[in-house]
Amino acid sequence: MQQRLPSLLATPIAFAHRGARGHARENTLDAFALALKLGATGLESDAWVTADGELVLDHDGVVSARLRKRPIAEMNRAQLPDHIPTLAELYEHCGDCFALSLDLKAPESGQAAIDVTATLAPDLLDRLWLCSPIWQSLLPLRGQGARLVDSTRLSRIKEGPERRAATLASEGIDAVNLHHSDWNGGLVALFHRFERVAFGWDMQFEEVLRPALRMGLDGVFSDFVDRMMDAYRAEVGSPG
Repeated sequence: MQQRLPSLLATPIAFAHRGARGHARENTLDAFALALKLGATGLESDAWVTADGELVLDHDGVVSARLRKRPIAEMNRAQLPDHIPTLAELYEHCGDCFALSLDLKAPESGQAAIDVTATLAPDLLDRLWLCSPIWQSLLPLRGQGARLVDSTRLSRIKEGPERRAATLASEGIDAVNLHHSDWNGGLVALFHRFERVAFGWDMQFEEVLRPALRMGLDGVFSDFVDRMMDAYRAEVGSPG
């Protein structure tokens, strides 16, 4: 069996995509808590900001209200369904002993995530990974303790991965997150050469998870925490 290549992070992160999505209703406090119980070392969600300034965790960013759908940005926190949690409620319910990856879905959601985390879970701040498909939008968030992630696809990197890695390094963007099908060992090594963390998403099966961990990825994202942790233990060892 091929030896596992080194990751840049001392311990790769096992992110539960939308909580334990394969086991419970996604993006709920129950799902996040279950993911941690099953062994995930990181949680993932999408961050939106309500009309009254609350950072909430939801995928679609719209809710059904009176026979029509309304964007979360147009609603106050009290108008949202009970199952949609705030980031503050996540910390209150689950603590701060995990990494957290947030896809930023509103222009103000990155700063809001930093502010809430700095207030309620300051020890987690350097394990807060803020992701955007437009890496330039992350530049105002530099220097505040959170980690910044270029979330993209290889086909969208028109200048080529080496130049992108060099640009991210020079601009202070900490990581790149690509679909699992984009990665190979050489590409992981390239981003590591520029000291950029490499994440891979949409890893739902052992035959995807184990090679991804073996090639040295620093984090994997999966809906199925049980499968992810079985693969993690086989390739990396017990988390923590």
